[in-house]
This record gives sequence, structure tokens and C-alpha cells, in this order.
Amino acid sequence: MNEATALALPALAGLIAVALFFDFLNGLHDAANSIATIVSTRVLRPQYAVLWAAFFNFIAFLFFGLHVAQTLGTGIVDAGIIDPRVIFSALLGAIAWNIVTWVYGIPSSSSHALVGGLVGAGVAKAGFSAVVWSGLTKTAAAIVLSPLLGFLLALLLVLIVSWLCVRATPFAVDRRFRALQFVSASLYSLGHGGNDAQKTMGIIAVLLYSQGHLGTSFHVPLWVVISCQSAMALGTLFGGWRIVHTMGSKITRLNPMQGFCAETGGAITLFTATWLGIPVSTTHTITGAIIGVGAARRTSAVRWGIAGNIVIAWVLTLPAAALIAAACYALTARLG
Repeated sequence: MNEATALALPALAGLIAVALFFDFLNGLHDAANSIATIVSTRVLRPQYAVLWAAFFNFIAFLFFGLHVAQTLGTGIVDAGIIDPRVIFSALLGAIAWNIVTWVYGIPSSSSHALVGGLVGAGVAKAGFSAVVWSGLTKTAAAIVLSPLLGFLLALLLVLIVSWLCVRATPFAVDRRFRALQFVSASLYSLGHGGNDAQKTMGIIAVLLYSQGHLGTSFHVPLWVVISCQSAMALGTLFGGWRIVHTMGSKITRLNPMQGFCAETGGAITLFTATWLGIPVSTTHTITGAIIGVGAARRTSAVRWGIAGNIVIAWVLTLPAAALIAAACYALTARLG
């Protein structure tokens, strides 16, 4: 190792710490995705729900490949233009937007904040030629498709379950789905940990690759995988209570059967996207699923005004994080 590389190690370690802080905030911000339904249906108390979700967030790497990390690392902007300043600016843009939306209880997408930050910093450095348009287009399409798929699957599951339970008493249905919600919440948390933690893995891995620490081929070291899963699980433990309230009760009221259908529909969507290597928003997915189960009851059961405000936040997330990241890059370039 040469002297220049040795001198860069403290800065590199600092950037990795910032990335893991983003991952922690991601878990904090998105705890609502994993626990809102199981808390709002009173199947689990919040303090137990976050423990349950954090555990499955952590072990997710045992069940999924690292396709999403590959997409984030090399499929959004050209890996050749990545340097510590680009990564720092991208993370700052994503963190700033996450904090703003967390303070105001808006369930926006940490995933798209990170993608937006990466695009904004990359464009600020090398122009639009730095963008890998195929990967960005796939990610942007998921903004529409993931909540739509979550909506349709949850709606379909409610209709199927309602037909299967038509002869059962309300008490028997409630008791059965209180137990089944432990399964659906576990699956959703597994999908959340599998998709979301990989985004930070991709950022750290491409940073290491750009500095020559991964050799000639891009890959994600095991210590990066464990660190990112741990940071996300820790963030989930702290919970995002403002957003839990919005997701769990403000959009529509849920019973255990509806909570099971929302979580299962969301989990199927996340599993599919993770296996395909598509970095989707877990927030968008579960929100679409919750709206789906509410609409299955009756359209007036959904508070469409609140749902509309959430959609506006979705649309703003990617460009807002990109602008913050681009401004950060311009500022650090001038200071440097």
C-alpha cells in the first residue's frame, strides 16, 4: 500500500461511517414500513414490533443475492466517475431529505433519495453523460410500478381471503389473522432488509472499488454486508413513530385480516424486485398495499387527501435529493 492510499484511509473510513449513518436513518425512517400495520391492528406493541422487524431486517442477507447492491453500485451512474466527493454529496443529499421528511412525518422513499443524491452528485461532476440511463429508467419506473403492484396484490388478497372466510365468525377470523400477521410482518421485514440495506452496500462497495480496494472486479465484501444489515436493524429498533402513525392509521383503519393482506402483498412485491435487482421503495410498496386493502372495503375508507400528499412527496424526493447533492458537490469542489 502506497503512502497516498494510507493517507486516504481516515477519509475513506469517515465516508463509510456516513454511509452507515444513512443506513441507520433508513431503518429509522422506514421502521414504519415494517411495523405500521402490525402495530395499528394491535397485534404487537410498538416496542416488541420493532424488535421483531429488526431481527428479520438483519437476517435478510441470508435469503437474497446482492443484485440490488450491484445496480446501485454500477447501474445508476458510471462507476468510473465515482470519487469520495461524489459519494459524500450523494449521501448528504439523501440524509438531508430523509431528515426533513422524518421530522414532518412524511413517508417518503429513502431509496429514491439515495438514487437522487447519486444522480445529482454525478451530474454535478461529469454532466448527464455520467448517468446510466437504463438503470435510472428502471428505478424511476419502479416509483409507479411498486405501489401499483402492492395495491393490486393486496386488493386481490383481501377479496380472496374474504371469500374463503365468508362462513367464519368475525371473532374466529380476527384470531386467525392475528396469528398470521406474525408471518406476514416477518416476510415484509425480510423483504425490506433484503432490498433497502443493499442500496447502502452498493454505495460503500463502489466507493471501495473507486479507491482500488476491491481489485479489478466490483463485488460486495462480507464485512460491508454485515455492517449495512446491522446499521439498518439498529435504526429500525429506534422506530419512526411519526411515520408509523401516518402509515398505520391516517391513510385507512386496518383490522388483522387487512393488515395480513397488506403485508403479504407488499412482501411479494419486494421479493420479486430484490431478485430482479430493482431498487424499489419499500415505503411506496406498503403505502400502495394499505390503500389497496382500504379500497377493497370501500373507496371512502381511504383518506385520499393524505394519500395525495404522500404521492407529492414521492414525486419530489428524487429531484429534491438530487438538487441538494449537486449543491453539496459544487460547494465542496469550490472549497477543495
